Amino acid sequence: MAQKPSIPKGTRDFSPAEIEKRNFIVQTIQKHFKNFGFQPIETPAFENSETLMGKYGDEGDRLIFKILNSGDFISKVDDDTYNSKNSKSLTRKITDKALRYDLTVPFARYVVMHQNEIDFPFKRYQIQPVWRADRPQKGRFREFYQCDADVVGANSLLQEIEFIQLYDAVFTDLNLKKATIKLNNRKILSGIAEVIGEKHRLVDFTVALDKLDKIGKEGVVNEMLKKGISPVAIEKAQPLFSLTGTNSEQLEQLKNFLKDSKEGLKGVEDLAIILDAVDELGLISAQLTLDVTLARGLNYYTGTIFEVAPPAEISMGSIGGGGRYDDLTGIFGLKDMSGIGISFGLDRIYLVMEELGLFPDNIGRALDVLFLNFGEQEAMASLKLIGKLRKEDVKVDIYPDSSKMQKQMKYANKRNVPFIVIIGDRELAENSFVVKNMSQGDQKTYDSKDFDGFLQDLKLFLN
Repeated sequence: MAQKPSIPKGTRDFSPAEIEKRNFIVQTIQKHFKNFGFQPIETPAFENSETLMGKYGDEGDRLIFKILNSGDFISKVDDDTYNSKNSKSLTRKITDKALRYDLTVPFARYVVMHQNEIDFPFKRYQIQPVWRADRPQKGRFREFYQCDADVVGANSLLQEIEFIQLYDAVFTDLNLKKATIKLNNRKILSGIAEVIGEKHRLVDFTVALDKLDKIGKEGVVNEMLKKGISPVAIEKAQPLFSLTGTNSEQLEQLKNFLKDSKEGLKGVEDLAIILDAVDELGLISAQLTLDVTLARGLNYYTGTIFEVAPPAEISMGSIGGGGRYDDLTGIFGLKDMSGIGISFGLDRIYLVMEELGLFPDNIGRALDVLFLNFGEQEAMASLKLIGKLRKEDVKVDIYPDSSKMQKQMKYANKRNVPFIVIIGDRELAENSFVVKNMSQGDQKTYDSKDFDGFLQDLKLFLN
């Protein structure tokens, strides 16, 4: 007996209806990317390992899927390395490529390689899958899509303001009107680490802080202690876990806390400019809130950082995030090229919209009209009408075989087709066709010459 097939944990198959819903989200995001002036690019699914490794911190590096070298790769490993059972040493000998972890680092590599072809500032969007060897759970997969928009070659805080507006426009269009855009600045986090006397452990501090929503305050404190951050330093940072008031009031509290950190105060100043501008311009439906515990664990962020939370009634991680990186391209040799980018979490957005019932009712409908099949001559007459309908962008098909009518009707019901067309021997003789409304149960006969009348009635119903 053949073994039942399976797929790897953290991956999924997608049905036609699910693909339609995903495409709805992608097309909505893509529309706004274009409206904001972004251009599309694509990069390979896998990169050279040296391109990816060391860009995401130790935790991120551990989640990168490595690709084994082709051929007899083990024979090329020396005995000392093989017998040492040291995975890091062995990995370097047997793999030199990896699946991309995100779209940002490949984008930085792209900019460096194509810098002479690019007009700066360069605004690009990219919608492709990424892979992470993470522990699968609700809303967290090992293979998932990212929808990124980035700008490189622009230092102005105008970019931050526009990205907030972009998030607002997309989530409003998707009817996710209670999304919360959280805002912070890595300079503020660096200033906090400086004030509490742990600036040399900034990465450990931010990686632990970034887990606040997952493991809670107590878990974060324990992780900081394990990383060597002193209890005294953690105690000094306690007020930051309970900031209250409006965004402006919290900024004032931060300003006082960071009064001895020049870098921290610069972060406060940047956020004040952004918040004031957004207050003046207004948002359509999203809420913008300061969150000083927001860290975004990726090492390449240097300035403003974003994260988008779904509506409060949904138990799910972030559905978007990003931030400013002042010198990401510098790791590939192109210095002083500031950039900023955000990402939409397509898979989590899908789950949130599904849970809230936000997809349009007709989104999974693959067919508008199905012609029943009663034989060769009838099918030929049907195909003539089908050709006209397809030219009018109507989704239409014909049942492939002249099976029993009951079987064809059952197929139409399973496909949730709103209209079926019948051309039998009588209709063929009378040069007519019958259209049945599947939801209402009534039917109407049209003269074959009255195609325009049928099309008008059809589009009136479908629209």
